[in-house]
Amino acid sequence: MSDTVQQFFAVKARIAAAEQEAGREAGAVTLVAVSKTFDAADIEPVIEAGQRVFGENRVQEAQGKWPGLKEACPDIELHLIGPLQSNKAREAVALFDVIETVDRDKIAAELAKEIVRQGRAPKLYVQVNTGSEPQKAGIEPRDAIAFVTRCRDVHRIEIEGLMCIPPADENPGPHFALLEKLAREAGVEKLSMGMSGDYETAIAFGATSVRVGSAIFGSR
Repeated sequence: MSDTVQQFFAVKARIAAAEQEAGREAGAVTLVAVSKTFDAADIEPVIEAGQRVFGENRVQEAQGKWPGLKEACPDIELHLIGPLQSNKAREAVALFDVIETVDRDKIAAELAKEIVRQGRAPKLYVQVNTGSEPQKAGIEPRDAIAFVTRCRDVHRIEIEGLMCIPPADENPGPHFALLEKLAREAGVEKLSMGMSGDYETAIAFGATSVRVGSAIFGSR
């Protein structure tokens, strides 16, 4: 068994333990294995070990490796977890099953147009910049609920969940608590939060999916 596959099973076990610790149902949390910067040969052993949900940061990079992998394994679910430029909306809708980084009206409008044009509707999450970091994508927390409402009422797209990336140098707990509160107020059910260093904390705060890369694939 390769190191990557051992690490994958270790992460799965820790997720199960964190679910139990938090009093959550077994299997309540989806593992999104973040495969950005790794090629198909690195990813295939994890697929063979049973993983079906993966995350990528860039549309162009994903286009280079995932069509073949998805053809070989049609039940794979691919998430876009990096910022989306409006000129990549067409490609994103065609390739991804979940887009987690809707964060402005221009993107929402482009996605709505492509969903109608292609007849393909990925699940959509709004990214919230819980730390109000100027260098980071995501809508401001104070604007998040109104934006979710606009997505539904103006752009006619359904928002399934919220996503956040807390500041690296802060306790993530308050950021996860804020995202959970915003999701409740916005009437969305899914919470994508928690990465390699803090996914167990995120599970305690109600994450429905965690995005784990380096703890599975190693450093890039």
